[in-house]
Parts: sequence; C-alpha cells; structure tokens
Amino acid sequence: MITYKNEIAVDDYLQLRDSVGWRNLPREQAQRALAGSVYMLVAYDDKKVVGMARVVGDGTYMALIVDVMVHPDYQKKKIGSYIINNIINTLESSISGDEIMMINLMSVPGKESFYEQFGLAVRPNKTMGPGMCRWVNVK
Repeated sequence: MITYKNEIAVDDYLQLRDSVGWRNLPREQAQRALAGSVYMLVAYDDKKVVGMARVVGDGTYMALIVDVMVHPDYQKKKIGSYIINNIINTLESSISGDEIMMINLMSVPGKESFYEQFGLAVRPNKTMGPGMCRWVNVK
C-alpha cells in the first residue's frame, strides 16, 4: 500500500533521482534544495521512497513544481497523478479573495499531455512564450 508524507531523507531523494536517470547532486546541495521547498509530497511503499514532487517559489504568487519523479518500477500506478493533484489542490487552497498564483512546471519531452490533464498549459501558446533555463556549473 502506498502512503504519502511531506518529508524525505536526503539519501532517499538522491536514490530516487538516480532511479529515474537524473543528474547527480552533491549530498549537501541536495539537502539545501530540499530545505528550500515550499511544499513536497513523497510516496512510500512501506519505507521505500517510490515517488515525489516538490514546490519552490515565494509561497504566495509564484510556484514552480519540480522534482516530479516516480521510480520506474512504480510508474503507471497513478502515483504521479495523486502527487500532482495533491500539490495543485494545496497550492490553490493557499490563496484567497482576489489573490492570484501562477503554477509553473517544466515537463520532460513527451510528458506534456500528462500535465495538461491537471490544467497546466503547454508553452509556448498564444499568451506565453516558451520556458527557458540555463545550467550553471562552476567547474
């Protein structure tokens, strides 16, 4: 049975990143990144971390959903859908009155339709240009 928590140990985070083939992070940098999260939801199969996503941002107007990962052995089991639904509902419930929030996410190629079902728009479109990024490495 899959359970969900709002916490993850740094070593479990690094192992999950490795399981999905993402870049390695130094342990200390990973710890700082996790500590800087506005919100996170982590899926566990007993004590094994099998999926997660987290939010970074200013905590009120701008939110970026990052680190959306599900261990390959657990994909296609609705874990990712549960996590994204929970995160979006949590973000939406954090604003009130005439407040607005922009929820952002950078999809890996080919997964855009997964995120569209949650109301996220593919960019570029008529009102927004393409997303952009830059990798930095001091080496």
